[in-house]
Formats: sequence, C-alpha cells, structure tokens
Amino acid sequence: MKKVLIVAVMVLAVFFTTSCAKKETEKSAGKLTKDTIKVGFVYIGTINDEGYTEAHDQGRLALNEMGIETAYIENVPENADCEKAIRDLIDLGCNVIYTTSFGFMDWTIRVAADHPEIYFGHCSGYRRAANVSTFFGKIYQARYLSGIVAGMKTKVNKIGYVAAMQIPEVIRGINAFALGVQSVNPSATVEVIWTNTWFDPAVEKQAALELLNKGCDIIAQHQDTTAPQIAAQEKGAFAIGYNSPTANAAPKAYLTAPLFHWEVFYVDDVNKILDGTWVSRAYWEGLDTGMVSLDELTINCAPGTAEAVDTATNAIIAGDLHPFAGPLYDQSGTEKVGAGIIMTDDEIWNMSWFVKGVIGNISN
Repeated sequence: MKKVLIVAVMVLAVFFTTSCAKKETEKSAGKLTKDTIKVGFVYIGTINDEGYTEAHDQGRLALNEMGIETAYIENVPENADCEKAIRDLIDLGCNVIYTTSFGFMDWTIRVAADHPEIYFGHCSGYRRAANVSTFFGKIYQARYLSGIVAGMKTKVNKIGYVAAMQIPEVIRGINAFALGVQSVNPSATVEVIWTNTWFDPAVEKQAALELLNKGCDIIAQHQDTTAPQIAAQEKGAFAIGYNSPTANAAPKAYLTAPLFHWEVFYVDDVNKILDGTWVSRAYWEGLDTGMVSLDELTINCAPGTAEAVDTATNAIIAGDLHPFAGPLYDQSGTEKVGAGIIMTDDEIWNMSWFVKGVIGNISN
C-alpha cells in the first residue's frame, strides 16, 4: 500500500510540474486573448495634429472597434522620456506596445530586452528582436503619385519641399516625389529645405515661405503639421500635404496628400498575436495592400491629373511601374541605377543620395 501511495504521489508531482511548466511557457510566450490583451501606443505628437500622429491614432481606434483595450501617451520626445513612456504603459498593464517615431528605436529595444513577455512594434526603424517587429508603409509609392499631381500643376517648374530629418525615410520620399514630377514634367525641379523638426509649425511655415519667396509655386512636405500648406495658401500657391487628409486647413491651396493607413498593420499584427502566429518581422507594404494611398484630388488640380494618377497607380500595383527603376542618376548626373534594374527594398530603405533634379544637400 505504501508503495502504491508513493507511486501515486510521484505521478501527481510529474503531472503538476508538467502543467506548471506548460503554463509558464505560455506566459513567457505572451499568449494573449481578447480579454487579456491591452495595446499601448507611444506618440511623438498629439492625436489631433491633423497629421502623422492623428493617422496612427486612427489605427488605435480601429483596434477599439474590435473590442481591444488600448492606451496611449502623446507628445513624447525622442529621448529618455520615450523609455519612461514605454515603462509607464507597461505599468498600466499593456502587453503589446507600438512606438511610432524613428527616434524611439533604441529606447524600444532597451525596454523590450527587459520584457520578453511583451510584444513590441517600432515604426520606421530597422532594429528588431525576438519580441520586436518593425513596421512602415511604402509611402514612396504614394509620394510618386503626388509628384505627378505637382508636376502637372506647376506653372514655373519650381517646386519646394519642406523636409524633416536627413534620414533615408525622408530622402527616399523626396526622390520618389521628384521622379513622379519628372515623369510628367522633365523640366521641373524640386528644391529642399531641411528643418530638422517633425512638428514645429513656426519653423516649417518659415521654411515654406522661404521656398515660396524663391519662386516655387507648389510646396510639398515631410512634416506632421499643416503649416507649409497654410503658407502656400497665403502666398497664392498650391500644396501637397502628408499623413492625413487636410483639405480643410488650406482649401484654396490643397491638391492632395500621400496617406498612411496604419490600421491595416495594427489590425493584422494584433490578429497574429491573438491567433498565435505572430513572429518578429520587418513589415513594409504599399498600395496593393491598402497600407498607403493618395488622398482624393481636389478641384485645384490640373485637368487630366486624375487619369494620369489612376494609370500610374494601376501600373504600380500590377508591378509594371516601379518608382525606383533605372536608369536613375544622382544630382551630378552620375548613373546610380542602370537601365532595366530595379532597386531592391534594402537599397531603397537605406537611400542616402538625391536623384537628378533635386536641389539641396545631404550633410550626413
């Protein structure tokens, strides 16, 4: 009898240990359900900035519509405050966290190393880990389309571009825009002024005014504000927005804008977490998935613009048109990409040179 009891205790012990190990494995793997998931967002701007952060927040609201609990912290600078914001979200119970600006990258990786049980996503960066993905949209495709709009509208063949930071994300956007312009107007140039800001209406408006005073009749931008568009309207010029539809901000100037649809990624990523198929990845999708698009064209656009944009959109989606297909030349006229060659995703992602027809310098 004593031996039977000993065997029974041993069997129970093995069962208990195995059961606990299974539960611990599930816990460390971050297995979540709709009832236990809570998604946090770290924003560089405000949710009503009429630009980049507002576009991201539309993705958060899409998760709310799925019944997913969310939280966010806005106006977080790209410094150690980012780490604090991430840890504050963890303290609030968030087990999935998305950080939405390039300068948040290193802080995201640092906190993720301390919390392997939490899922992270970093927007526009390149550092990943077992529990950290990166995500972005191929906005350069929509920028190419917006370049067609600008190239058909300009009367003086001088277009200005108010640019944020001197990083590949911004550089490839400028290049794609310029190539779109040149596809319909080879004589037009794109002049760049760097602001080294993501969100500073005063600085960005002043940069736009400087370009307008140089004779540019259209202003494009890589900023999170509508200030360049407002400057264009005040000067009787036209503007290409960014991130969100902002026709109401400068209705007499607004032509269109390249748009992100962050909900496409956020919904996909959260569903992968819930169904257990999530793995760290570099997500970078374009027009064909709906991750990016061009806003509706306004009545300010030149005749025939809609047809030209539709033709190019369909060709990009079909794979018949690639904005970065050779031959491509740099500002000095040196061939960078040969005829018939298409730049790889990696080459596009790390682009650090301006195409021919862009006026401006890259200092780093």
